[in-house]
Amino acid sequence: MTYKFLMTAPALGAAGRKVLADAGCEVDYLQNADDDGEVERLMSTRAYDAVISRTVTLSAAAINACPSLKIICKHGVGVTNIDVAAATAHAIPVLTTPATNAQSVAELTVGLMLSAARQLPFFQQEIVEGRWTRSSQGIELHGKTLGLVGYGEIGRRVAHVAKAIGMRTAFFDPAIPSGSDTTDAVQYSSLQELLQNSNVLSLHCPVNKATRLMLNADTLAQLPNRAIVINTSRGELIDEPALAKALTDGKLAAAGLDTVAVEPLPLDHPFRLFSNIVMTPHIGGTTPEALDAVARSAAQQCLDFLQQRRINVRACVNPETLNKGE
Repeated sequence: MTYKFLMTAPALGAAGRKVLADAGCEVDYLQNADDDGEVERLMSTRAYDAVISRTVTLSAAAINACPSLKIICKHGVGVTNIDVAAATAHAIPVLTTPATNAQSVAELTVGLMLSAARQLPFFQQEIVEGRWTRSSQGIELHGKTLGLVGYGEIGRRVAHVAKAIGMRTAFFDPAIPSGSDTTDAVQYSSLQELLQNSNVLSLHCPVNKATRLMLNADTLAQLPNRAIVINTSRGELIDEPALAKALTDGKLAAAGLDTVAVEPLPLDHPFRLFSNIVMTPHIGGTTPEALDAVARSAAQQCLDFLQQRRINVRACVNPETLNKGE
């Protein structure tokens, strides 16, 4: 049987393309990755069996417009751009590709942490503008505590590198039972405890009702003075005006952000004015190696579901849509 796929981006990694080609699938791609309306137009005119969702919005209108749709897989793990409720109403599972880009995201996390601690973009700009500014305001991370909100695959890899440079590591993750083997990382039972003990705080959790705006004026105030905040997860985890104020007031020394609430970052966004914010344009999982791994996983998971093979239930964000026994 020939399955019809929609990839909501102009391209899919080679490994994913091969999986679909070997299975004889037809694949459509977006021509304009910034046009949410193109998704709805395509889904209203073609009988897709599966959608591999990248970053553009997969709305309720688009899902409702495609009655043939059987499965959605996110090209990554964050599903805030997918109307999961609409998919659930149509009994369509929404899968993710956990751990496939973990190494790339972990490496960028460490890069942002080091860059923010030593103010590397500031010094680079000073040299570009003809100055030779030798400041002693950088932060040595050896002996400091790295606090991880979320201790899944990415958090554990970040902790491994942090230990190699002499940092203490701690985490808060309500999904991990107390007393589990956490490889020398201290486990705190509350976010408040973690905040109070973290010189560097790094976010590695999804956006949901419990975590949305989890870093706000009240929680940022609980961090030690001159702490650093790193976010390679989702921009919606942070109250951005509160973060800006904490940086302005000197409560925080720096921040490293790979994601913000509105992307691309608006031209008038105040974060553009801060020399102590290191920013990247949501590239944590976009190395060739990670993109291939994610593409392969997304394509294979969709095929497995369509061909009634066993799937990883833990990768499904709405498991109530799955038939018993799957």
